[in-house]
Amino acid sequence: MQDDAWNAERVEWVRVQAIEAGFDLAGVAGAPDAAEKQGVETAKRFSDWVTLGRGGEMEFLKRKNERGEFLRSSARAAMPWARSVIVCAFNYNGAGLRSVDAAPPNAGWIARYAWNGDKLGESVDYHDDLLLRLKKVEAALRDSLACKTKCYVDTGPLLERDFAARAGVGWVGKNTCVLNQHSGSWLLLGVIVTSLEMEAITEIAADRCGSCTRCVDACPTDALIEPRKMDASLCISYLTIEKKGSIAEELREKIGRQVFGCDICQDVCPWNRKAPFAVKDGLKTREELVNPALEWLAGLDGPGFRREFAGSPLERTKRGRLLRNVAIAMGNSGDVSNQSRLEEWAGGEDAVLAEAARWALQRLGLVAS
Repeated sequence: MQDDAWNAERVEWVRVQAIEAGFDLAGVAGAPDAAEKQGVETAKRFSDWVTLGRGGEMEFLKRKNERGEFLRSSARAAMPWARSVIVCAFNYNGAGLRSVDAAPPNAGWIARYAWNGDKLGESVDYHDDLLLRLKKVEAALRDSLACKTKCYVDTGPLLERDFAARAGVGWVGKNTCVLNQHSGSWLLLGVIVTSLEMEAITEIAADRCGSCTRCVDACPTDALIEPRKMDASLCISYLTIEKKGSIAEELREKIGRQVFGCDICQDVCPWNRKAPFAVKDGLKTREELVNPALEWLAGLDGPGFRREFAGSPLERTKRGRLLRNVAIAMGNSGDVSNQSRLEEWAGGEDAVLAEAARWALQRLGLVAS
């Protein structure tokens, strides 16, 4: 390991590169081996979480290396050459209402991170946007220092929030999101794994959640089983985005009007009351995605879905899964004007959508249970 002055100089240089690339916050954390004390604690926590089945059907979380270690147990489990991780955070707080505010009748909810569009009103996938920015930092790093690097935006075998906390970007809140006292939790994370021996130059951010449990109390499905512990298999974001096939009937009513993701645990967080709005290119809020009309979403055929959501995070969920979520939201809306649409789906060829539509008709009292 180089001396402290070298480390501080390099870490600050990296932070400046990240800010110049358009990120709002950045920091560096060392990448300890799973056998080191800090690594052991992280590895055990993740292993216990996966073993208890709290990752749901996300099989990628269970991948192991040739030594039988979970790839996400430490950066070195997947990349033995890893010595440090650069964490870059990007504010995505779009101007608009909150999911917990009063909404128009028959309106759904799309998670705030998927509202983004460009100047032409077309969708922007944050994965692509952030990766381009990370590549700028990576290029500067390689030009200045001989090192191996790898960039990830949600796709790498890493526990990004753990590294973000150790890099001083923020603390892990009781809703399991990274919280920063100035930016709140509306932060997208991108990371660059490097072979450089670097360590954080800032202390781990103090936990400022205090005695507040608003996020835990507000979670409709009790996915936050206790502060900082989430059962992802119960999380509305998981259910509406990652979960394939039918959603368990006992969870449908609790999903409410969420059709893609969920912002409830962030919308109730006091630290987000004064969080700054995002103003960068590519982050223009598409107004039609704020409290979107369920009938509008339901009426999108294949070409219409692709036209509206090409390049959007919703594209990854695909139309069939989105319609399943819309059917459940219609059932929870109390609005019987959706009857004809639900009856059409109930008699259709998509078995998952048909079953969700029949449940919605029953919930609305339009057919016998």
